[in-house]
Amino acid sequence: MTRISFASAAFAVLVGFAAVAPASANDVRIDQYGWANSAGGAQNGYRNRMRVYQDGRYNTMTGQQRGRHNLSAVGQQGSDNYGATYQSGERNVAGIGQFGSNHTTILTQDGNGNIAAGVQVGRGCQANVAQGGSGNVAAFVQACD
Repeated sequence: MTRISFASAAFAVLVGFAAVAPASANDVRIDQYGWANSAGGAQNGYRNRMRVYQDGRYNTMTGQQRGRHNLSAVGQQGSDNYGATYQSGERNVAGIGQFGSNHTTILTQDGNGNIAAGVQVGRGCQANVAQGGSGNVAAFVQACD
């Protein structure tokens, strides 16, 4: 009887440790509509979040997150848009919204507590934002034809 109780207790402890892991896990959510859209990335650390919404065709998103509590959100509607986010550090937030066609946005953050966000509308806009350090904020809106 004691042997069974000890085995049951040990199993319960192992299950408890396994249940803790998802609470600190990284998170990716991808919603795609249309044709030939692609999204992918890599996450190292914990509690990083990546959100992608694509509606159209030939839209591409890549993301890399190293650290913790980073958030990357990319929304693309139209065709042939490219968005990339690269985050290293803690509590960085990057957001890209692209509507139209042939847009390119690259957001790079290295540090803590940085915010970068941009919106591109029309055709053929280009943006490249790089932040290093802490507490930086950058925002842009472009309308191109």
